Amino acid sequence: MERRVIVVVLDGCGAGAAPDAARFGDLDEPSTLLHVNQAAPFSAPNLERLGFLAAAGIPGTPTTGSYGRLRPLSMGKDSVTGHWEMMGIEIDEPFPTFPNGFPIRLVKDFEARIGTQTLGNRVGSGTQILDELGELHISTGFPIVYTSADSVFQVAAHEDVVPIDKLYEFCVVARELLVPPNHVQRVIARPFLGSPTEGYRRTERRKDWPVTPPLNLVDELGDVFGVGVVPELFGGRGFRTVRRTQNNAEHATMLDEALASDAKFIFANFEDFDMLYGHRSDPQGFSRCLAEFDVTLGELLGKLGKEDLLILTADHGNDPTDVSTDHTREYVPVALYHDGAETKALGDLDGLRNVGNWVRDWLAGRPI
Repeated sequence: MERRVIVVVLDGCGAGAAPDAARFGDLDEPSTLLHVNQAAPFSAPNLERLGFLAAAGIPGTPTTGSYGRLRPLSMGKDSVTGHWEMMGIEIDEPFPTFPNGFPIRLVKDFEARIGTQTLGNRVGSGTQILDELGELHISTGFPIVYTSADSVFQVAAHEDVVPIDKLYEFCVVARELLVPPNHVQRVIARPFLGSPTEGYRRTERRKDWPVTPPLNLVDELGDVFGVGVVPELFGGRGFRTVRRTQNNAEHATMLDEALASDAKFIFANFEDFDMLYGHRSDPQGFSRCLAEFDVTLGELLGKLGKEDLLILTADHGNDPTDVSTDHTREYVPVALYHDGAETKALGDLDGLRNVGNWVRDWLAGRPI
């Protein structure tokens, strides 16, 4: 039996303020998992026994595997930056952000290319921007353009007003236009449904177009089985072609398919913690989501073979108890498990690149 690695990223599940948190505007000591547990205590026995919770400062007794925290080194606190750093790409200069909206010339060029006026062009959360502009969008057909504290160009449109393929075309145009100095890290399609009376909800046909990544471990290994948003974060390069899953339940099903495949490296992202609860300042929902994931984790542990290595980690923080709805600059927890693993505290290690190093070493037959 050949060796295999499964990396599972719990999106947004930070483990305490990084030393440079203030540089990223996080002044109130974010600590996502700890603060969620304090606000809404949850039971997650599998995360506890692997040491994932202990790494985040939550009392418990790890009983197997290695655990600790990883300090992010790249200049960003988002999913692209976190996943890239895991695979060996460190970003020295932050991608541009637009707290006052995008340059008017850029917006006009975008409108000219897509053949329609746009709405918005400001910072806003996904739910806020729809509440403010959803009705006007429906009446005019103009797509909504907005950004956040991250380096993103987001285009929102009602699926009954702008067909999903047309929205994707808009985003491809935006990606072509967003070159230095306006090279935002990610263009995101944000389709939604609903009405002014019943409210609006995002649908699960979001799609991401990141900046093309430099060569990295995914390229080195190739034929990676990506689950969820992961392949999109790398522009699809180096990944098998599989269907895009959109929520934790779908990711769990796809993870089962990956385990049944011949893939030697499985790279999965479970995003509901961040997308549904961190960005919406909902610690109660975050808590429930962790308890639900723990059941999935228990099932996963029961399917691992003797040559499998499981790495659990996160890409950044998103503390739902802090003053904003943005990501937070935090250490990320990490737990490593394989057959016969002994319990070991790793402490704090520099760099999310440790994840990629462990992947490479395990697949090469080296000890970790």
